[in-house]
Amino acid sequence: MAGIGLDAEVSRRAHKLPRWLRRHGGYALTLAPTIFGFAPFPTKIMIAGDEGIWATHSNQPTILAAFANTSTYGGGMKIAPHAQMDDGYLDVCVIGGIDPFKLACMFPTVYFGRHLRIREVDYFQATRLRVETEAPLEIYADGEYVCRTPAEIGVHGGALRMLTL
Repeated sequence: MAGIGLDAEVSRRAHKLPRWLRRHGGYALTLAPTIFGFAPFPTKIMIAGDEGIWATHSNQPTILAAFANTSTYGGGMKIAPHAQMDDGYLDVCVIGGIDPFKLACMFPTVYFGRHLRIREVDYFQATRLRVETEAPLEIYADGEYVCRTPAEIGVHGGALRMLTL
């Protein structure tokens, strides 16, 4: 799970909390005071097409963009409810420019995956994508800083073999 925007800012702030608090609702606790001070940022998300040609999928002011191969993060939020670890796709959830109050009201719906019904939410799949922002923004994966935009993000299906009992 990786993300930019509000997601990265909340991860950055939550990372400063004691470990036990981070594991038990730290993301949600950090989100509340962050929502009202966060402004949308211009973001372009392109999907890799045939022969390495990039096609623009999203080009809009964005509050949050999450790239996932699992359905939940942050203590049970179903940001990518249709994601499957073994399907070879990244599930992408982009929340466009939205009023902070509406975003705060929308927040509980993420725990049930119902945020996908909201007009400002775009949800799609890709095997590889490129994210560009006007100014470099931090990207966090699983709560840890990994890089800044622009960045290419991809997934390789079947790359990890697991034995389950």
